Amino acid sequence: MILLATVTLCCSAVAGTLALFEPAPGRAPDKLVADRAVIDPTPRTPAQIPVRVVGAPFEPNVNPRER
Repeated sequence: MILLATVTLCCSAVAGTLALFEPAPGRAPDKLVADRAVIDPTPRTPAQIPVRVVGAPFEPNVNPRER
């Protein structure tokens, strides 16, 4: 019980300290990352890249009694 109480108090202290450094809940950030990001309309890689499959294809076992 002493260990549980000690861990609870330590975690509460860490959570309370971190809560003090967070911005106020009603205040919005200055600028969103999505507004600053540059989006390249042309992808650098093709949409589908050919890959090599090694081994048997995966088939889910829908009936566990049959193996």
